[in-house]
Amino acid sequence: MTPRLLVGVFEREEDVLDATSAARSEGLDIVDVFAPYAVHGLDRALGLRPSRLSWVCFLLGLFGAVAMLLFQYWASAVSWPINVGGKPWNSLPAFVPVTFEMMVLCAGVGTVAAFVWATGLRPGRRSALSDLRVTDDRFALVLRESGSSFDRAAVEAMLSRYHAVSTVTIGEADI
Repeated sequence: MTPRLLVGVFEREEDVLDATSAARSEGLDIVDVFAPYAVHGLDRALGLRPSRLSWVCFLLGLFGAVAMLLFQYWASAVSWPINVGGKPWNSLPAFVPVTFEMMVLCAGVGTVAAFVWATGLRPGRRSALSDLRVTDDRFALVLRESGSSFDRAAVEAMLSRYHAVSTVTIGEADI
């Protein structure tokens, strides 16, 4: 049997925040929350850890800068040293602009790639949202109906306390 998902659709962000906090405190399995824009406090309501993308960005930028410095030093002082006007072969101030550009390039492209990989956003992925207005002006809380202890009527009553516009059941394979 395919696990099913219960989707509660809300009109206001305060309602979805309160419903998410209530569902988490009741121990329900929250799959995701969909919103048309970033909702302040939703990460705390879901109990999410802080993102590690800032560390990924920092490390990729550091890698790009160090790799470019090493490459420029190798190219100008080791592989093909040319004495131009008595200047040193390993002139660090000359390396700064290219090093900065490579740092920004590696950090930016690498962070976007890490974000796409971590979130599973793939080309051609089909979304099966129950209410097409979720991307416009609605909010959706998706709960997994896990186990025989899941009382659908009680969960729907809890969602209606927080002004759910509709509740829909879909298969997990659809999302």
